[in-house]
Amino acid sequence: MKDIKADIAVIGAGSGGLSVAAGAAQLGLKVVLFERGEMGGDCLNYGCVPSKALIAAGKAAQTIRTASRFGIADAEPSVDWSAVKAHIAGVIETIAPIDSQERFEGLGVTVVRESARFLDPRTIASESTRVRARRIVIATGARAFAPPIPGLSDTAYLTNETIFSLPDFPRRLVILGGGAIGVELGQAFRRLGAEVTIVEAAHALGPFDEDVRAVALAALKREGVVVREGARAVGVTGTQGAVRVEIETSGGREVVEGSHLLVAVGRKAVTDGLDLERGGVDRNAQGVVVDAWLRSTSNPRVWAVGDVAGREQLTHAAGWHASAFVRSALFRARTRADAAPIPAAVYCEPEIAQIGLSETAARARFGDKVKTVAWSFHENDRAQAERDHEGFARLVVGPGAKILGAQIVGAGAADLVQIVALAMVNKLGLRALTGVVAPYPTRGEIIKRAAGAYYTPFLFSAGTRRLVGLLNKLP
Repeated sequence: MKDIKADIAVIGAGSGGLSVAAGAAQLGLKVVLFERGEMGGDCLNYGCVPSKALIAAGKAAQTIRTASRFGIADAEPSVDWSAVKAHIAGVIETIAPIDSQERFEGLGVTVVRESARFLDPRTIASESTRVRARRIVIATGARAFAPPIPGLSDTAYLTNETIFSLPDFPRRLVILGGGAIGVELGQAFRRLGAEVTIVEAAHALGPFDEDVRAVALAALKREGVVVREGARAVGVTGTQGAVRVEIETSGGREVVEGSHLLVAVGRKAVTDGLDLERGGVDRNAQGVVVDAWLRSTSNPRVWAVGDVAGREQLTHAAGWHASAFVRSALFRARTRADAAPIPAAVYCEPEIAQIGLSETAARARFGDKVKTVAWSFHENDRAQAERDHEGFARLVVGPGAKILGAQIVGAGAADLVQIVALAMVNKLGLRALTGVVAPYPTRGEIIKRAAGAYYTPFLFSAGTRRLVGLLNKLP
């Protein structure tokens, strides 16, 4: 057993853990990083990166099918699943060096490719290495949750960790879960030629307002994705190649059949094998119990970042958590995890994105003091030129023209929401968005237009017209 004394020990080399390790090492601290699986964690290997590569392949296929809108003949694309998988693997391979063991060792991090567990409140160990550290950061992420559906554990099913390397193309794919993963992969596989049925117990894309969900789900249904909302899976049978899912709806019970089953009903924080009890670290169903600064409430030497911290399960949130840790623990700046608004996006087509409070949540909190302003992509010239003008941008505004949130549904929504994020994190009011000079024609103009709509009733009111009339008489 090799013994090391370190400033920081990190468990998990996903987005949050890698960001902590890189930041601390570059600040001159001695860092030990444990990872039992692939460097880069879920996002690089099984999540964000491969899913977006798959979505890009599906979009290319769909463009061929719908080319006639540009005066080019439609055609049915020929899809080679092996080549699509090679494309996905190539994207991962291109990005992987950024997260590689070699890069982090070059930064001065000691990387141990083994599982780690607590021995006591300030010591963790793997099979070969024991580390006594001033601070310990848990960044073990989350994995796909398998619900207790009768028969599921006895049936071959897929998760995000296995679907991208599937040997045979899933010709008839049944997806349990209508959240971001289910909707994104459902549309992508449909565009690549699969029959797809999404089974959702409540509402698909539930965290978004009804009119936002409606635009995205209508597009999926037009493309042939079957979305069964209010359908609870009560039984699963079969093998990979022939699966049967029994669902219960308001109309009774029925069976949905497919060749493959993808389980995407949520994710569960990974805390098993850590021996948290020996480390004096409390946990609950969401993960490690932490305070607003991501510090363990039961062991002040321990922090948690990313999915295991029981907050937003998003890669960019994990990166922000790492930044908050560095500020709070290393610079003593006391930066809260909720100090910056965290945007969320679903990369279906049209994309949907939101930040801050939705209209529904804002009205529940502030009532009639909330105003909303919106602008349609139908009135955006760039969207018209691209024949892709579904959706809208909506800003949620509070007293004093404070920006409470935004929802965008349409092409490029995840990029556009960053404009609002910049204003919100810098505490800029709505007027700041109206003063931007946007290049023409761009989709980004929609944010300025929506913000301008807030001031339109005042700007062109009878009182303003009278004022302009008086000013116009001056020499």
